[in-house]
Amino acid sequence: MSSQSELLSDRGAVTERLLLREFSHRINDELASVIRLISVAASRCESDQVRGALAEAQDRLQGYAGIQRSLQMPEYSTAVDLAAYLQQLCRAISGSRLAGDGIELSLSVCPLRMNSERCWLLGVIVFELIVNASLHAFPDNGGSIRLDIWPVAGSIECRITDNGTSGEDPLPVRLVSIIEALAGGLQRAADFQCGPNGNSIIVKFPAGA
Repeated sequence: MSSQSELLSDRGAVTERLLLREFSHRINDELASVIRLISVAASRCESDQVRGALAEAQDRLQGYAGIQRSLQMPEYSTAVDLAAYLQQLCRAISGSRLAGDGIELSLSVCPLRMNSERCWLLGVIVFELIVNASLHAFPDNGGSIRLDIWPVAGSIECRITDNGTSGEDPLPVRLVSIIEALAGGLQRAADFQCGPNGNSIIVKFPAGA
């Protein structure tokens, strides 16, 4: 009975992953379709002002499409260049969500190859925390967010800091639950530190896992 329950559980997990990947593919296709429509509309527009607005919308959507591709659940287990992956993700986040509000995003990531599943989990953590900082830490627009990932005493430390203000709700309960669940997939918990001069979130995980 136990082995049968485990088999059903495994099948359910496989089905969920297949559905998530298919859903992600559909989102990619829809974004690509909208971007093409805007491009065609811009090419046919005679107004420079309208054409410029359409080009800006197209750039923003391409940034969202880049985020979507970076956060797509991996289909296969393989080794991934973590620095290259996060650089691509952060460029997409900055272009679509930060630059327009005057928020600068910088990163320093050590050379490291990581299992694609764990790299994806870390990417989702990074995305959630950067977007949260952009929404809650800078009420007056403008500021900086920094991502650092470096080896520390046999572990890898991921630290995201900002120079914004904590405000009334810098880390919503829903976000904390999401980050803790994702960090659990990396076999570690998250450490949240908030203060009047900015926020810092640290996730440490085993270097060799």
